[in-house]
Amino acid sequence: MKQTYLQISPIDTVVVCLTPHKTGDIITVNGKQITICQDTPAGHKILIKDTQKDEDIIKYGYPIGHAKQNMTAGQWVNENNLQTNLAGTLNYTYNLVEKEPCAYINEQRTFKGYVRKNGDVGTRNEIWIVPTVGCVNGITEKLAERLRKETGYQGVDSIYAWHHNYGCSQLSGDHENTRKVLRDITLHPNAGAVLIVGLGCENNQPEEFVKMLGDYDHDRIKLLVTQKVEGDEVEAGMEILRQLYNIAKEDKRTDVPVSKLRIGLKCGGSDGFSGITANPLVGEFSDWIVAQGGTSVLTEVPEMFGAETILMNRCSNKELFDKTVKMINGFKEYFLSHGEPVGENPSPGNKAGGISTLEDKALGCTQKCGHSQVMGVLEYGERIETDGLNLLAAPGNDLVASTALAAAGCQIVLFTTGRGTPFGTFVPTMKIATNPTLAANKPNWIDFSAGQLLEGKTMLQLVPEFIDKILAVASGEKARNEINDYREIAIFKTGVTL
Repeated sequence: MKQTYLQISPIDTVVVCLTPHKTGDIITVNGKQITICQDTPAGHKILIKDTQKDEDIIKYGYPIGHAKQNMTAGQWVNENNLQTNLAGTLNYTYNLVEKEPCAYINEQRTFKGYVRKNGDVGTRNEIWIVPTVGCVNGITEKLAERLRKETGYQGVDSIYAWHHNYGCSQLSGDHENTRKVLRDITLHPNAGAVLIVGLGCENNQPEEFVKMLGDYDHDRIKLLVTQKVEGDEVEAGMEILRQLYNIAKEDKRTDVPVSKLRIGLKCGGSDGFSGITANPLVGEFSDWIVAQGGTSVLTEVPEMFGAETILMNRCSNKELFDKTVKMINGFKEYFLSHGEPVGENPSPGNKAGGISTLEDKALGCTQKCGHSQVMGVLEYGERIETDGLNLLAAPGNDLVASTALAAAGCQIVLFTTGRGTPFGTFVPTMKIATNPTLAANKPNWIDFSAGQLLEGKTMLQLVPEFIDKILAVASGEKARNEINDYREIAIFKTGVTL
């Protein structure tokens, strides 16, 4: 008989419905028969233990909140009867857990990438136009369109202008965040050549911005300040772009060790299956790529709330633990400073999919990083310096977080979803469906279905397929967002706009 529910941890006080359950249905959990009290959708939770008001409800082996009232076994557990335990900032103690044996060995595999002058490797060879300020967005788009028409993309993978609203009228932290992310885009190895386009009077002064690039490849990164051009700035820009194109089009893919891959981990539009199928599958890949000497990066700090101690106790040293504490409490203080509750999540779509509290979401979300030790903790806008599993400070917003992952140096973002989403950031953004229904209904959005785990495939069978798919995309196969031409950036803003 097909299994209709799942108890994730033996100490859980709920099971997750793998199929819809009707009022009066009987399930047997740990030898105890339980009668379902209400029609309960797939992906949602059923209580398997009588629970008193204010008593914790357990899923994934951890509390996901407390009961708002006395509850009986068989009840549907949702946001109406489950309350978050999250509040303000906390004090934490470092308790390093013993490193788990890795299930994977270094397979010495390769992918076909573009090796850059500084040793970084791109999964794409694209020409990018980066505005220093939103005032020149129209110019950059006109430049990109003209180069597309002239070249037909011959010899390059794509040509893009990365629009944003910032670069002026920003103060302190916001201004620096904009400059850092634009710097990170300019230096990203997926770009074979970059034209920076400035206005001239903006706060993000073009010449000063270029200094942030450090020791960059002057043949492949050029600057145009439009206010300094006498006459047609578009034609001036095209002259530079033609030079850049002639260089970039000669680049060729070569065999590169997978240790050069840096993979971003993200989820959005989650459902009750996210923590059962797609996130654990991505977690297996994260452990695999780390075993190959590569890098994975987990972000969405607010969606770590409730599961943060799991990550803290996997930090490889006390310094990283302290950075993680600062990251978690810093985001909590950000919420509180705006008069917002720390647990104001999940979204309506998450709740409809079976996620009732932020802890519920976080405990599923953090499975994307597998079981490896944390080797690096990055502030927003910082670039990866250490191989292995890294944590990155960024919010949960899908586009902001995905942009932050790519800006950190990730060449691909893995994005798990139970509700579906079409978007992509400035690197390939692969969508992994948590359930087979979504994969069947939105094949134009979804790159891989982890819902196969609900149809009889085992994790052991699915992981090699998933690895092969990611390496194919790294080697040039287009992700669905690229095929659809859904690509954009978003920069995190926290303060005043002048």
